[in-house]
Amino acid sequence: MYASIRHYRMAAGSIDDLMHRVDTEFADRLQEKLGLLCYQAIDTGNGTIMTIALFECEEQCRQAEAAAEGVRDSLSEFRVECTDIFTGEVMVSRATEHLLKPIHH
Repeated sequence: MYASIRHYRMAAGSIDDLMHRVDTEFADRLQEKLGLLCYQAIDTGNGTIMTIALFECEEQCRQAEAAAEGVRDSLSEFRVECTDIFTGEVMVSRATEHLLKPIHH
């Protein structure tokens, strides 16, 4: 399993509007298109967002790079800029069934 953790800064609009768009327009589509095992978008305060995506393999993780650019372009009115990217193999993982329930914003 591979993970991609991205940190973003938004320069326009509201975090609530951005998260609503990600939830209703992109999260399910990314899961279907990229084979995501898990995806979270987190409000980290002061106009910053962190996303965590888990993939079955390294190749899927790399393919997500191009998809992330497309999502960011589609959200151009929020002027979202990626400030950091971390990727790597997941070495330890635990989850409960509660994690399987979607959270909608």
